[in-house]
Amino acid sequence: MLAGCSQSRENESSELLLAAAASLKNVYEDELIPMFQQTYPQIKVRGTYDSSGKLQAQIEGGLEADLFMSAARTQMEALDQQGLIDSQSITDLLENKIVLIVPEGNDQGFQEFADIQLADSIALGDPESVPAGEYAREALTSLGLWDSIQDKISFGTNVTEVLNQVAAASADAGIVYATDAASMEDQVDVVAEAPEGSLENPVIYPAAVVKTTAHPQEAQTFLEFLKTPQAMEVFEAYGCA
Repeated sequence: MLAGCSQSRENESSELLLAAAASLKNVYEDELIPMFQQTYPQIKVRGTYDSSGKLQAQIEGGLEADLFMSAARTQMEALDQQGLIDSQSITDLLENKIVLIVPEGNDQGFQEFADIQLADSIALGDPESVPAGEYAREALTSLGLWDSIQDKISFGTNVTEVLNQVAAASADAGIVYATDAASMEDQVDVVAEAPEGSLENPVIYPAAVVKTTAHPQEAQTFLEFLKTPQAMEVFEAYGCA
């Protein structure tokens, strides 16, 4: 059973702000938030989406978010260390994959992840603030390719920018999450996942309640909803393990 509001407050309306990685925008806006509000119409949920690094900085700067879901543990751990996250609520909710994508119908002969070196122009997330870019740098460094492609890279401020550049054929190739590629399967082709062993750790998406929330019960209710089989099925349909 999902945690609910106390009976004395069950008819009161509240609004939650969910700060989530850009790669999760479609699954939340199209599916999960509407699904949640069918069961909990008194709890409104609004999402703000960007790179996990930017969202971390915004929460540090006072963004009144109630929940945070990042695309890597790094940003969640940093906020937790500063006392900005309810530590007991942190949940490793999802596992994603990073994939090499090319514009739909590309005929340059891309067959495996390492073929990114064939591209004349490459779109990646900025590894200093975008977890997908951080993972891309790690995988490409492991494959011995990072240094050799530097003059071909255009860095995006979040993973959605990278996806859009490839979809528009502004870049010959890019690295995004499997969830992003699935959202534009008619505009991009997935070449391959990052090879096994090229990442030291799996791509984990943790979620948690922000400590300063004015609605801790409601925020926990939403977090518990995300763990349900019904919600997990939706995540899986959008490419998350």
